Order: sequence, then structure tokens, then C-alpha cells
Amino acid sequence: MDQVWVIAGAILLGLVVIELVVQVVLAHFALPLFEKGPLFNVKPTSEDARAEPVEFVNSDGLTLRGGYYQHHDQPARGVIVFCHEYGGNHWSAMSYCEGLWQAGFDILAFDFRSQGESDRQPDYEPVHWLTEYEVTDVLDAVEYVAQKQELVGLPIGLFGISRGASAALVAAARNAAVESVAGDSAFATDIMMQLYARRWSTLVVPAWVYRMIPWWHTLLTLALMRRISQRRRRVRFANVERWLRRLATRDVFLISGNRDSYVLPEVTFKLAELVGPHCPEPWIVPHAKHNMARQQDPEEYDRRLVEFFEQMPVPETRSTSLLEPSTD
Repeated sequence: MDQVWVIAGAILLGLVVIELVVQVVLAHFALPLFEKGPLFNVKPTSEDARAEPVEFVNSDGLTLRGGYYQHHDQPARGVIVFCHEYGGNHWSAMSYCEGLWQAGFDILAFDFRSQGESDRQPDYEPVHWLTEYEVTDVLDAVEYVAQKQELVGLPIGLFGISRGASAALVAAARNAAVESVAGDSAFATDIMMQLYARRWSTLVVPAWVYRMIPWWHTLLTLALMRRISQRRRRVRFANVERWLRRLATRDVFLISGNRDSYVLPEVTFKLAELVGPHCPEPWIVPHAKHNMARQQDPEEYDRRLVEFFEQMPVPETRSTSLLEPSTD
């Protein structure tokens, strides 16, 4: 009888070892697919004379640079911190925020670390997946606005595009100073990995083999692949799904295009579901591709964004310029 248990244990141990080996092999095969960035069509944007140069030091000692669009002729309705897309820079702000600017909102746009005009972090090469580095940069941008004496009393909103939208959502969940957050083409890493698992898997194994693999096995492979990528790149991918639930009592507005081949509308609806009932139904823009919703329907885009951010509290009057030295 003892021999039976020994044999059974040896068989079980062997199966576990085989499973681990298979998982590691599959994860390494799929890793290049996970780390290879999509071919986003990020168009270069020109410098805007309305932007006043700003810079601030983030939590890791890197200087982040960007521009502040300030209303000098009237009190600002609030400050919108703009978070650009992967592969872009802060000069794209007015491609999306023009309506907000015209409605009286000040705009702070900045470049994430290792991108645009901001300092580069030697050991970090940006990827299309959201990492804790981008979230930290957004939180530091919010802190920069909140601590400026001349901006005290202005409500703060976050607005991001694609990966920048995901960073804005997580940062808003972590900082109560953010009144409202809007995201165009936002996504979450785990949701996207699971959505594209079939496409990736059939590039590694035949389709008939993949159909025989239980879903839990696929989820383990994806989790291992993500962990391997984190170790290779020395980053920590942000868990967007977990933080979305903390936005249940906040104002959230999600936008996506119905012709977006990367962030499919079902991804946007899933994010809204995770936020909860306080999040209104996402606006899926007809005929719009990835990050192209405003180009498709600029008037409606601006109208919806302005109406959303105008829900923020009415600010106190501000009289000094952002570039004037503070008295603290």
C-alpha cells in the first residue's frame, strides 16, 4: 500500500514538473508578442505658443517638462492635467483639449519620464503597457498643481489618451484631490491580455491544440508571461482593474472608437463595469479608430468633455500668474 502512495506521489510530482516546464516554455514563446508594441499612428504635433514652459521634479528625482495653458484674461474654471499617449508628447494636448481650453479650463500637459522633453531614466525603456512609473508621474503632476499657491482653489481633473488614460484612471483612484477623470481609449493590461490570448496562442500552438487547453491554464501562462516581462524590464505593470473599483464614487467618463482595432469597445465597457454604476455608459464614437475620436467628431467630442468637467465644483477666484514666484 505504501508503494502505491509513493508511486502516486511520484506521478503527481512529475505532472506538476511537466506543467511548470510547459508554462515556462509557452510564456517565453509568447513574451515577444506581449512586449512588441502596436504600430500606433502617432502624428507629430507642432509647438503651441500658448503653452508656458513648466517643469517639476517627480518622486524619483527626474525632471518632468511640459507646458501650462493659462487663462490670463479670466479666472480659470479648473485645471485639467493632460496625460499623453504612448509614443506622443505634451504638445498633443490641444489636439484633444482645445474645447476645454475654449471653455475656460487651464491645461497642464507634461511628458512622462523617458519621453519627450522630460529626463530619461537610464534603466527604463517605455512600453505600451502601463507601468507604475507613469502612474507616479501623473500623481506628481497632480501634486505639482495642488501645491502651487496661485492655483489653490481650482478643482483638478485628469484627462488621458490610451496608455495616458489608463494612468489617469489609476492616479485618480489614488488621489482624492482629483475631482473627475476622463479617458479616451483607456485599457487595462490583464483585460487586454485575456482578450488577445486566442490570437497570441494560435501563433504559438495550432488552433486545435489551443481549443483543448483549459482557460485556467491560459490564465496561468499569461500571469507568468507578465511576471517574466516585469523582471526583464525591471518594471511593475499597474493593476488597473484593481484600482478602478476605487473610483466608484468619482466622476468618470470613458471614450472609445467603434473602429478601434486595438482597444475594442468591449474593453471600454468592461472598464466601465469595473468602475461601477456611478460611471455613465461610455461614448463609443462611430467610425473612429484608435485615439481618433476627436478627429472624427470634434464638436460632439468637445461638448461632452466640457459638460463632464463642468460638473467639478466652482473654483475660488485666482489672480496671480502660474509663472510668478509664490510667496510660500
